[in-house]
Amino acid sequence: MKCLVQAVVVIVIAALLGVAMTWNPLKLLGVAAVVVLGSACFSCLSITIAGIVLNRDRLMGFGQAITMPLFFGSNALCPLSVMPGRLQAVSKANPLSYQVDARRGLLLGTPAHLALDFAVLLVAAALGIAAASSLILVRNVMCGTWPNSAAGPESGFLLPTA
Repeated sequence: MKCLVQAVVVIVIAALLGVAMTWNPLKLLGVAAVVVLGSACFSCLSITIAGIVLNRDRLMGFGQAITMPLFFGSNALCPLSVMPGRLQAVSKANPLSYQVDARRGLLLGTPAHLALDFAVLLVAAALGIAAASSLILVRNVMCGTWPNSAAGPESGFLLPTA
């Protein structure tokens, strides 16, 4: 999976830069699980948006319009305790905050709520998978390609290039 390769590259670069991290194999497996859950959540969000907007340019616009607030509304840049009250509420509803919290806790040993982090990421990934899967099913039924299992260019699911 690409997400795991990227995570390994970031961890190796951080180690080369002298960041003090744990090398506990169980914690590294936990980091891998967090990365996969976060990737599933946000990949399915992108697939769902792509199935709704049906245009690559719109997808890129919606993607940026969603990605930036998710990032800046998370605890990736500053701790939750120093955020204004409204931004704290946004951060608590943001799956990215739980991913950041879990990775910091596992790699750096900062205080984390790992059970809550994993639970939120599992629910977010499951909801994302359900939304993307149901959209794919609906689009295949609407395009008359159901029960074909392959969603290729002939199924009408892929975004138009024109």
